[in-house]
Amino acid sequence: MSVQPAVTAAPTPPPEQLGLAGMPRRLFGCTPSRLTSWVDCPRRYRLTYLDRPRPPAGPPWAHNSFGAGVHNALAGWWRLPRAERTVAAVGQLLDAGWSAEGFRDSAQSGAWLARGRAMVQRYVATLDPAHEPLGVERTIAARTNRLALSGRVDRLDDRGGELVVVDYKTGRRPLTVDDTRGSMALALYAIAAAATLRRRCLRVELHHLPSGEVHAFEHTDESLQRQLRRAEQIADEAAAATSAFAVDTSQAQGATAPADADMFAPRPGSQCGWCDMRAHCAEGAATAPAQLPWAGLGEIDAAAQGPATP
Repeated sequence: MSVQPAVTAAPTPPPEQLGLAGMPRRLFGCTPSRLTSWVDCPRRYRLTYLDRPRPPAGPPWAHNSFGAGVHNALAGWWRLPRAERTVAAVGQLLDAGWSAEGFRDSAQSGAWLARGRAMVQRYVATLDPAHEPLGVERTIAARTNRLALSGRVDRLDDRGGELVVVDYKTGRRPLTVDDTRGSMALALYAIAAAATLRRRCLRVELHHLPSGEVHAFEHTDESLQRQLRRAEQIADEAAAATSAFAVDTSQAQGATAPADADMFAPRPGSQCGWCDMRAHCAEGAATAPAQLPWAGLGEIDAAAQGPATP
């Protein structure tokens, strides 16, 4: 019988600390998004997670407001009494929790609210309100030999006695099963879910709400181990840079660490136009112009604004 990767539940990851000579290695506390941030750009990682006080981020993004509204509405729908889980109810939840932050104007906000309402109503119409999830927006955690891992999963299902990780996606980019297979975050969620609930978890799913498509992948113990090793390698790099940053900052009595030029060098590219920290990074600001707060929305699909069928 196959066995999940060796991990244990970790409800509260410990803070990062510098180890002393001869002492056991400290676990690196992280979330999947923190690891991804290091891979994407060490400079942004430093500005986000290490600099204190943390530099102010840029203005809110409309696509983030849209995504958060949809996620919150779906989570709220599952928290309703079973008899109240109707198609109409999820639209009402979206309306009640809607944020217009980042949108160009009220007309654009209203159009995207209509699109989101139709989207969540079509999706909920495919669900069985009586099939109770094990968790929605649930925090899960695990410890490995090197990581104190935590995260929050959109939905956790029980299917045939095994756990299934469900992640909602609201972006306009079409997805494929390769996105599910290659997602380190989904693999880490599966590992943490298994450790937290002490149940087997191999299946992960991306539910792409704009298209209604579900892209599923069934991990093996070996594929989860590969993703875990990848995460631990990333964490080792980030931990080494963090330790050097702490030492250099202490020696400089609060000044910016001189190691920044090497260990936290930026990775400039077109993505710099979307970075929340571009105002604090000269290289990023010089590489790409700042995107407008609503640029991530794309064109509204008129067909997506029609009424949902209960």
